[in-house]
Amino acid sequence: MPDSVEEIWDLATQPGFLAYAGTTLLLMAIVVVFIEPRYGQKNILIYLGICSSMGSLTVVSIKAVGVAIKLTLDGMNQLAYPHTWLFILVAVICGVSQLNYLNKALDTFDLAMVSPVYYVMFTTLTIVASSIMFKDGAGQSLSSIASECCGLVTILSGTILLHAAKQKEAASSPGTILWLSDAHMW
Repeated sequence: MPDSVEEIWDLATQPGFLAYAGTTLLLMAIVVVFIEPRYGQKNILIYLGICSSMGSLTVVSIKAVGVAIKLTLDGMNQLAYPHTWLFILVAVICGVSQLNYLNKALDTFDLAMVSPVYYVMFTTLTIVASSIMFKDGAGQSLSSIASECCGLVTILSGTILLHAAKQKEAASSPGTILWLSDAHMW
């Protein structure tokens, strides 16, 4: 892991991460301007997609801010570096955007639906962003990467099934619509 804001800046300005961040920001701008006004109230993936995408950028920015705070407390002032301020700005802008769209999702859709979908999307996109930026897969064997992917799928599936079971339990009253089929899950 990087030990300075300059190291994180070098990682953030690598072509792979710049491509990820640029693509994310471009897609989110298109979604916010053209798709969200039309379909945001109808499709949970719109608000949560925006929120999760911004969240993946927030997490990598917060990593840089955390390193800057640690180094500053250790006596190496990081506030003199413009990189530190840029990471703080990105973290604030993406964090506020993330909270805005998460609140829109919670105002529009049921918490039992928002929670697992958001968890899955946010976790997946954060892992992708961190893997690209910090090159987490470099030096790992294919079986190690496959094991990590299987672990992620297991955790995400378990989260969705737990929330689905809770939703099904709560929906035992008449007139409630389930978001999953009535088929037995076990």
